[in-house]
Amino acid sequence: MTLGTDAKIADDTSSHVLPDGWSEQVSSFAIVELDASGRIRSWNRGAEIIKGYTAEEILGRHFSVFYRPEDIARRIPDRLLSSAAQRGWAEDVGWRLRSDGTLFWAHVTVTALREEDGSPAGFIKIVRDLTAMKTAIDERDAWLRSVVHDLLSPATALRGFLDLLEDRLGDQDDLLQSASTASDHLVSMIADLKAGLSRQVAHAAERPPVAVDLASVVEEAASMVLPGDLNTRLRLSLERPLLFHGDSAAMRRALVNVIENAAKYSDGTIHVELARSESTITVRVNDEGRGIHADDLATIFDLGERGRLADPADGGSGIGLASVRRLMETLGGTVSIDSTAGGGTTVVLELPAHESLGSAPAVRGAYPLSEGDIFSLTAGGPFGTVRP
Repeated sequence: MTLGTDAKIADDTSSHVLPDGWSEQVSSFAIVELDASGRIRSWNRGAEIIKGYTAEEILGRHFSVFYRPEDIARRIPDRLLSSAAQRGWAEDVGWRLRSDGTLFWAHVTVTALREEDGSPAGFIKIVRDLTAMKTAIDERDAWLRSVVHDLLSPATALRGFLDLLEDRLGDQDDLLQSASTASDHLVSMIADLKAGLSRQVAHAAERPPVAVDLASVVEEAASMVLPGDLNTRLRLSLERPLLFHGDSAAMRRALVNVIENAAKYSDGTIHVELARSESTITVRVNDEGRGIHADDLATIFDLGERGRLADPADGGSGIGLASVRRLMETLGGTVSIDSTAGGGTTVVLELPAHESLGSAPAVRGAYPLSEGDIFSLTAGGPFGTVRP
């Protein structure tokens, strides 16, 4: 086994050597060789630039010299080497000390080295200085927190104005009810973002789960996307009314993104089918649009991916489906897609069925429900009008 070194302790005749000077060409990374106990055996030019020590100053010292006292008290250096010895490698990020006592934000990778007989031979430690990146991210997060804080006030005021209008007009205006639903959705999303940026919650799915009529969640999502075309463009079929046990706001956000994509890329009818098996609740959203190229299906849920059939005039950003996947993961579910170029697209959302919940009771009691019935969604309820 060989290992490169630009500066070696003179009496260390067992050093592992690659061609002289190889790491000297790497100045943006600190490349350091440690012995099995963590003492420094080699030091490249990048290490001198990043950490501030010359080879003469640092060779032979323990690498814990780069750690703050509180990190040493938490045994971070020891745990890093122990993890690398057990797994073959380990990585860490955090504040590290330069020779002058200043801090830098480091990404550290430690790789274990072994002799031919398997005995420990030491470690290679590679360090990147990511201080500029962390500073930029922290500044962005601070800006986002201020923007979200400022957005919440007018969004809440909008909700209040809509409440006043509803008090005056009653519940007869379907468009007003759709606007109220959209306003609630906006306030909820801003509140989630504010909490997430404050690190008070990690995921929206941390809300206490409740039993929700899934068809009503579909109705709310569709009314936001198709406020004036709800009855003409969307058809809902279901085997029976279904209760979903979970975070209705997260599910609504996922459905908004899916239905919005269907409406954006298709001028035809959007079909939504709800079904339940013993263990799974399934929502299928099908459109009659241009579809997705077969070669794009594997990456279509990646952030920023729109597929080669997307038209810039559509105005998409490649964020919607990535958001759907993340939301479904927080809900304990999955999302998949089936599509052909020119043949429309079907997005399938699957959720675990809660054992204690069966079918929902007949909602709003207007019509008897039978398997396979098709319903037209109205603002008054998801089962307002039965289509023949």
